[in-house]
Amino acid sequence: MIDTCARFCAFYGTARAGRLAYAAGYTGLGVGASRFGANVMLDLLGGQPTERTALSMVRTRPVPFPPEPVRSAVIQLTRSSLARADRSEGRRDLWLRTLDRLGLGFDS
Repeated sequence: MIDTCARFCAFYGTARAGRLAYAAGYTGLGVGASRFGANVMLDLLGGQPTERTALSMVRTRPVPFPPEPVRSAVIQLTRSSLARADRSEGRRDLWLRTLDRLGLGFDS
């Protein structure tokens, strides 16, 4: 199964009064990331703070994707900016640098 989020890495949480833990946002990160995610979920279910649950990527949620039609416009702008960066030896334009600063870019 493939999932994604604005951060382009997994995020974690609990539901059902802490009785259910979840990990979402995986984009082909592999076995190591899956094992890490399982350990994070076990820590969350345990209810005690750990090094893993203290990580920002565990404590915070990604910014939600915008609704349509804004989503399509943002995707097209990002695709054209990435293509322009490819043609210009990796130099990122204002849009890609802004995404990076917000923690939403591919280079974040």
